[in-house]
Formats: sequence, structure tokens, C-alpha cells
Amino acid sequence: NDPSYMPVLPVRTGDGEWLSIELDFPDRTLRLRAWQASVGRVNLYLLDSNDPLNDPADRGITSELYGGGTELRIQQEIVLGIGGYRLLRALGQAPQVCHLNEGHAAFVVLERARDFAQTADVDFTTALTATRAGNLFTTHTPVDAGFDRFAPALLEKYLAGWAQQAGIGMEDLLALGRPPGTGTNEPFNMAWLGIHGSGAVNGVSRLHGEVSRHLFQGLFPRWPVYEVPVAHVTNGVHIPSWDSPAADRLWTEACGKDRWRDELQALEAAIDALSDEQLWAMRTENRNHLVQWIRSRRAHQQVIPGDGAGLLDPNTLTLGFARRFATYKRPALLLHDRDRLHRLLTRHDRPVQLVLAGKAHPKDRDGQRMLREWIQFIRDYGLGNHVVFVADYDLLTAARLVGGVDLWLNTPRRPWEACGTSGMKVLVNGGLNLSELDGWWAEAWTPEVGWALGDGREHDEQWDAHEATQLYDLLERQVVPAFYDRDAQGIPTRWTAMMRRSMATLTPAFSSNRMVRQYTQSYYLPMAQSVSERCADGAALAKAIAQWNEGLYGLWDAIRFGSLMAGSDDREHRVTVQVYLDGIDPDDVRVQLYADPLEGSEPECHDMVRGQPLAGAVNGYLYEIVLPPTRPLGDYTVRVVPHHPLARVPLENNLILWQR
Repeated sequence: NDPSYMPVLPVRTGDGEWLSIELDFPDRTLRLRAWQASVGRVNLYLLDSNDPLNDPADRGITSELYGGGTELRIQQEIVLGIGGYRLLRALGQAPQVCHLNEGHAAFVVLERARDFAQTADVDFTTALTATRAGNLFTTHTPVDAGFDRFAPALLEKYLAGWAQQAGIGMEDLLALGRPPGTGTNEPFNMAWLGIHGSGAVNGVSRLHGEVSRHLFQGLFPRWPVYEVPVAHVTNGVHIPSWDSPAADRLWTEACGKDRWRDELQALEAAIDALSDEQLWAMRTENRNHLVQWIRSRRAHQQVIPGDGAGLLDPNTLTLGFARRFATYKRPALLLHDRDRLHRLLTRHDRPVQLVLAGKAHPKDRDGQRMLREWIQFIRDYGLGNHVVFVADYDLLTAARLVGGVDLWLNTPRRPWEACGTSGMKVLVNGGLNLSELDGWWAEAWTPEVGWALGDGREHDEQWDAHEATQLYDLLERQVVPAFYDRDAQGIPTRWTAMMRRSMATLTPAFSSNRMVRQYTQSYYLPMAQSVSERCADGAALAKAIAQWNEGLYGLWDAIRFGSLMAGSDDREHRVTVQVYLDGIDPDDVRVQLYADPLEGSEPECHDMVRGQPLAGAVNGYLYEIVLPPTRPLGDYTVRVVPHHPLARVPLENNLILWQR
């Protein structure tokens, strides 16, 4: 990557010098040159280690993403997290909210705390307590293996000097990247660091939030998985980047030119008012443009030679399947019964055509094998004009495909698709989805907007044959008839009805407009307020929360339960319990009555009322509660949890004690 050939400019200091950030590496200094790119009204800053003053090996640190071994990886993540935050400070920026996308940038929580400790003259623990309130950690992986881990010796090699400057011991630093109670040889997990240094955590779809709560439960021992503090904000796509010219005209006619700059609530009614003729005309134009584009590029994009004039048919149901060829995405699922697929594609009166695109990672042999299987299938069955593999998959190809296909296929193995966004991009163009109930589609799907694959549960590879059969059945019995059953004007009214519902309801719901608004309202604004409060007055609030934390961790094991009394009648449950708090202030805890959720419901959690001190006891109290008998009394359990009105429990304090 040569910046001289890119739309980037060096960042200059006030005296015209090229801004450079320095990091202490073992026995040397790493210098990072700063570049700036303008993306609309947003400045994007890049760090470049290709400085002639650096050691030759260090000049390549920023040359390639995801390359090399773990040592290069930790170097890159130090550059991103520590170097990135230092760049912002050198530019005079003091961000209230830092949004960490995955653990790659998690070192920013350390550097931000170190910087605040120095400027506010507080210790590192207080600084982290203050600044974490302004850090948001978003996880994007649904599997534990996706989190970066580093050996403790590697952390010490690169961060021992930094830790000394920050005023934190190496063992305390390493503990930020480990679950509680693990040994000294436990690897340092960047996702754990992101969680330990943030004020909120979220996944990128509703299902991914559920999966992530299970992944991160080890950080919150004895807490129910339902209460692991991971929420979700489902991803969205920037609609104007993906709408075709025909779609843009139709949406402009129905909703106005500034439709994506205003509130989105009015869009549904406007799209609902479109006629079948308008919708079908747009869909036909989109499909025709895709066919003509593929024909015109056949000479240098088509893997299998053929007659360009006969390639694809602008009036045939067109399926799209484009993505990275990886095992968990199951790109070969449709090839399970090749004879049946051949019959589906070549039926004379109701043919189907398929456009494929994508790449496999250079080191992913299985992905490359599945790609070759598709090429071989096309050759073996003579389907060069029915199934097209478009080579050199890039953003332009993606835009053409999502604009032109009638149906987008997605077949990941649930729950390995954290969200997925390719299917969102067809929505604005009137494309429909047939997808596994995974990622975003698990919360988007209803029978009125598309088709669902799977049963909404997780299965191993033995289940693939069943889902392949289900996929063929859906295509043959539902998708193809809905497309080819026409009214007197030649319009497939069932298909256009699904288009209308999909466009009207899903396009706004899975747009970046909704996503950014949700992040802003649910996280950015309240977190900016929270971090300001914690940093104010010499970090007085942060000091108080840190002291509250330290006090509870030091005394928690002394809490014990006394006798418990429970009774019920037709009108109410009554529960009383004796709790001895030893040296803990009773205002620093809550005694609760808890019950796991029933099917389809939320867990129940009720604060018990503290009564008078127990006679003759030191800091012992009777807690009681009366509640309606909506479920058996045996479902409930008494517990003690930390409480502070301005702390996030259990994210900031994971202590908990159960009566049984």
C-alpha cells in the first residue's frame, strides 16, 4: 500500500512538520506517521510504521492486516489502541466516548486510563474507573476462538515499561485480560480486556447478544447467563450506498429525496402505497441491468467461457449468493443433491438462474475446495448460461448483485453468523431473502417478507442434509411459484406483496440510520454524561466507586445467611431471611428474590425490604418480601448482590452470593 497513490494526506503539526507518534518497543522506539483521509464530513486518521527511522522489520508492521504471527499481531494492536489514542490527544482531541469494535482496539482502554491518571493526578484504578464509563465494547464474533489471545510473556515484553509508567503492576494488568480465579499462565484475552475496561458491552444482533452472554459468562461466575451484561444493537447498512438507480427513483417518488435524513417512521406508509405495477417495473429493470452488466463483462469476469448473448435471461427468477467462501457459511449446501438442483435450474416453463461471487482466504483450503465444487458443477452439467460465477468480487460487483437479484440466499451454520449484512442490502432494491434463521434474519423474518431456513436451533454437520432438502423444498414449492404465478397483467402479485412488506418494514429497520440513532440514544449520549460525572471534581465519583469496589471485594466472603422462612396461600407468597453483613454497609448491597425465566419470559428479580436490625447481632438484618403467587414458591432463591446507584453491576462488580 503506497499512500502516495491514495486519497490521503500527511497530518501536519502547527509548524508544518509531519505529525509522528512514538511508542516504546523492546530496546527501541517505534515511530508512526499520521495520515488523514476525508470521508464526507468525517476525518479518518491512519497510522503508518513505514518510517525510515524505524528498524527495517518494524516498517512493515502496518503493511498487512491479519498477517504474520502473534507477535506482529500484538504490535499492530498496540499501534491501534495505544498509538491511536495518543494520536487523538496529539490532535487536541479528548473523546468522551471511545467505541471499540472487537478486541483489536482494546488497548485503548489502558492508554486512555493512563492519560487521565497523568492529567488528573490520580492512581490507575481510579482512572480506569472514571474512563471506562466512556468506553463501549462491541463484539463481532460468535465463537470464543475469534478472540485474540497473547501469552503473558509477550504482554510483559511489550507492556512492562508502559505499565511502570502507568502505575499498574504487571499482574494487575494481566488480570484485566483474564477471567477471575485463573492461573498465571492463562493467556491474555483482548475481549476480556475490552469488557473489563468498558462501561457497556453489546453484540451486533439479538441472537448474537444471546450467544455472547454465554461466551462471556466466565467473567461473571455464579451470575445467571440472562444477566451477563451484554446487550445488542443490530447492524445496519448505509442504504444510499446500495440502492440501484431504479430503486432510487422509486423511493424518491414515494418518500422524497431527503428520506434518509429525516425520521424513518413515515417511510412504511409511503412504500405501502406503491402499486404492484411500480414495484414490478423496478424489479424487472434491476434484474435486466444485472444481466446486461454480467454479459458485458463476461470476457474478463466469467470463469467458464460461453456465448455472452445467451448468458442469463432478464425474465428469469434470479438468485444471488455472494460472500466469503468459508466452511461455516456452507456455500456448498445447495450442491447437496446436484441432480435436483439441475432440475430446479433448467425447468422449461419456470427456470431459475443463479449468480455466484466471492473469494476464499488464501489459507482456507476448505473454502477454496467449495469454490471449485461450484465451478465443477457448472461444467459437469453444462450450466454455463444458467449459473454464473463472477470473478474478482469487489464492492462494485456486490452493488450490482444486491441491486439485481430477485432472491438473496444465505446459508450459514447457526449461530456462527454474528449478524451478516449482505441480505440487508437487497431490501431497498426490492430483493427478497431466503436465509438461515441466524444473525439479523433471526429477528427480521416473518412469512410476509421472505423465507426462513432451519428450525431456529443449533445443529451439527449431520443436520446439513436435512436443511439442504428443506432448501430445495422452499425453492420448488414456495419461491418459484410465488415468482411465476402471474395475474392478467403478467405481475406476480404474491411476490410484489412480499416485496412491498420487505421494503416498507425491513429497509428502515436495518439501515445505518436506525443503527446510529440507537447507538447514540442508548450509549453515546448517556455514556458521555456518565464519564463526565466520573471525571469531574478530581474524579471524586470515580474514587468513591473504586473505594466501594475495593471494600466489597475485601469483605464479601464474610456475608452469611441465617434462617429463611417462606409461606404461601392463594393470595401471596411471603419470604423472610436473616442476613449478616459483617463490615459491609447495608446500603452497599441489595438482597433479592430471584427466579429463572419461564419459556419466553424475562427472569424475575425483586428487591427485598430491609427491616429492623436483628437483636444481638452485629450488622444483621431481617429482609422480607410479599409477592403474588404467579409461579411456585420453590422457583425463587434469595441472593445478595452489590449495589451502588452510579455503578454498573455486574459489569463493574461481579460479586454475588446465593442462599442456596
